[in-house]
Amino acid sequence: MTTDTILDVRGISKRFGGLQALSDVGITIKRGQVYGLIGPNGAGKTTFFNVITGLYTPDSGSFELAGKPYQPTAVHEVAKAGIARTFQNIRLFSEMTALENVMVGRHIRTHSGVFGAILRTPSFKAEERAIADRAQELLDYVGIGKFADYKARTLSYGDQRRLEIARALATDPQLIALDEPAAGMNTTEKVLLRELIDRIRKDDRTILIIEHDVKLIMGLCDRVTVLDYGKQIAEGTPYDVQKNEKVIEAYLGTGGH
Repeated sequence: MTTDTILDVRGISKRFGGLQALSDVGITIKRGQVYGLIGPNGAGKTTFFNVITGLYTPDSGSFELAGKPYQPTAVHEVAKAGIARTFQNIRLFSEMTALENVMVGRHIRTHSGVFGAILRTPSFKAEERAIADRAQELLDYVGIGKFADYKARTLSYGDQRRLEIARALATDPQLIALDEPAAGMNTTEKVLLRELIDRIRKDDRTILIIEHDVKLIMGLCDRVTVLDYGKQIAEGTPYDVQKNEKVIEAYLGTGGH
């Protein structure tokens, strides 16, 4: 594995009772890439995504993040290791402000500890100010800075998606994993989402995206893996994947996708 590889996942298998959800699946994501993961409903892409980000424990397989072995045993441990994710069903603290939501994400990189928080030490106060400043920068970055003091639940659907991305970026991830970020978006919101993901990529971030919108994936990603019935049926550039007969039969050629 070369030094410019951010994520290297090999031989992942996962069974749920009698269902073999994943069979020997693997991906390699290079630094600065936008990498897409697609497949029909039931293909195993969400299971694979959840294994990578610590929600599910695989039955077999190996993981390396930036050249170092890691074991995705829990979401918070994965975040500490350097992978931040969003969720298909938005998971925000609805009664917190947008700024506070991003500050929560940033706290994974803080140093003051519980005693500093209790005693309100000068170092704790300084760190809290720095966290708030960084959270505001990230809200501005994703285009919703003017809503910093709004409760998360009052934001539009598209802006809530942006808030989730800002919170993920607050952890300073080596890889940001987006779980169907375009789900439920209208055409205008999808255009803005694509522009944001392009901006994140240009700032030397690495992105893994799982998405049902094939047009968005093919226009956005550097490389794509296609799953079907828990198996990897294609991997390559969007151009190559779109011409793959197995993909056309299993995914692109079906009316529902």
